[in-house]
Amino acid sequence: MLHVLNYTPDWRRDPVLRSMFSARKRVFIDLLKWDLPTVEDHYEIDRFDEPGAVYLILSGPNGEHRASARLLPTGRPHLLESVFATLCRARPPKGDAVREITRFCLDRHQGAAQRRSARNELIRALADYALAFHIATYTGVAEMPWFRQIAAFGWHCEALGPPREVAGQTLTALRINITSDTPALLASAGIHSKADDIGETRHAA
Repeated sequence: MLHVLNYTPDWRRDPVLRSMFSARKRVFIDLLKWDLPTVEDHYEIDRFDEPGAVYLILSGPNGEHRASARLLPTGRPHLLESVFATLCRARPPKGDAVREITRFCLDRHQGAAQRRSARNELIRALADYALAFHIATYTGVAEMPWFRQIAAFGWHCEALGPPREVAGQTLTALRINITSDTPALLASAGIHSKADDIGETRHAA
């Protein structure tokens, strides 16, 4: 099931948001060893988790977290502009029709086939969400192996600058242009899974 949720200070009361923040801690801190803040030593939440952030979250039949991504508006501080601007040859894209994808998270409790299925569903959900809400461009930052995967999904993806070494990781800033042919391009590249229709957005400002 696909949930489209806005950040709320009362996130502890929402089991879907709570499970996502917990999964982010398990993946980005426990597994990948990123130096990130935690809340109550169990949830990964940073300064960009604030009103305006939107989360696309896939959950299983029992409500368990499968995959999620955070979308940040680019008219306010976001990771690419605030932390990784040097990865871009020019100023990072920003505007009402631009969102930044961050915290793309596949739950580590799934097997390889389940993670791939969840990844495909989330990629398709990102494309569908962009088309439904008139988002023309996604931006983001990725390590080189993940950037190569993103570019291979078939959609219009390009690097915004040369790869750079940052804190021991080779990172690339990227942009993804979303057009009406994006779903067909994804399908041609093997991203066949279509997530549930975009449902209600809760906690909207």
